[in-house]
Amino acid sequence: MTQFDFSGLGPDLILDAIESLGIRVDSGLLALNSYENRVYQFIAEDRKRYVVKFYRPQRWTREQIAEEHSFSQELAEHDIPIVAPLLINNNSLHQYQDYYFAVFPSVGGRQFEVDNLEQLEWMGRYIGRLHAVAKGCNFTTRPTFSVQEHLLKPMAQLKNSQLIPDYLHDSFFAILQPVVELTTQLYKLPAEANIRLHGDCHPGNILWRDGPTFVDLDDCRNGPAMQDLWMMLSGDRQQQLIQLDTLVSAYEEFSPFDKSQLKLIEPLRAMRMVHYMAWLNKRWQDPAFPQAFPWFAEGKYWEQQILALKEQLSALQEPSLSLF
Repeated sequence: MTQFDFSGLGPDLILDAIESLGIRVDSGLLALNSYENRVYQFIAEDRKRYVVKFYRPQRWTREQIAEEHSFSQELAEHDIPIVAPLLINNNSLHQYQDYYFAVFPSVGGRQFEVDNLEQLEWMGRYIGRLHAVAKGCNFTTRPTFSVQEHLLKPMAQLKNSQLIPDYLHDSFFAILQPVVELTTQLYKLPAEANIRLHGDCHPGNILWRDGPTFVDLDDCRNGPAMQDLWMMLSGDRQQQLIQLDTLVSAYEEFSPFDKSQLKLIEPLRAMRMVHYMAWLNKRWQDPAFPQAFPWFAEGKYWEQQILALKEQLSALQEPSLSLF
């Protein structure tokens, strides 16, 4: 089985896996919006809604997934609103044939509004609470956010890509190279500043219903606190300054914030841009990806990325956002 292989994960295997835990499925399986893993919602015999998540084979080790689960359960024990996997037969991580999987309660809600300052204030408080718990120790088996993993390796993958049109290849790497070089220079972080993170704290991973609920710790890792905050920002520079002041002020009610990390915002944004392109390229062999992202193999997409990288290079050269 390769890291891309979900070919054996048919409906019968999914149902058999769930029922191996003593849970009887009393509905169909509703596929949810997930590409890295395979995630399905169902109604059980007890009439409750659940979500089952099958982890992409060979992406994480059993120990790394267990560490993710332990972190989510620790957060839940501190009354931080997180969708944690259910303990079934005293275990949260299960295996059926070649697949690791977990069962979660199904939680509803809407995406929070990034331009809503009241909701941003809530997010600042809850991320501050999350980090106050996270600082208790670091992950030991899960990775640490780094230039090597989120910038240099992705660039190397893209250099070997067959999906970048030949006529754009030189132009693309002519702008990618200085973005990578400047980001590498700017991303400076002492080792002791790395804490456990949600890791992918973007609006799509926040459900809102009478307050926020965090979902999907699949990318949790060690890294700078700023990584869990910067994706809450939107709009022009002045709007981001107001949003940032709101977030950080609320965050500091529960956890001190090192304002020197503000200079990491644009480097982190650049790293996410490059890592995302490389992720799509790496997963292209999975049939779900060409179907969901057909534009990735089109020249227009890469033309847009050249423009986006030029804008990002300018952003990297500007003074960082600051709070007084």
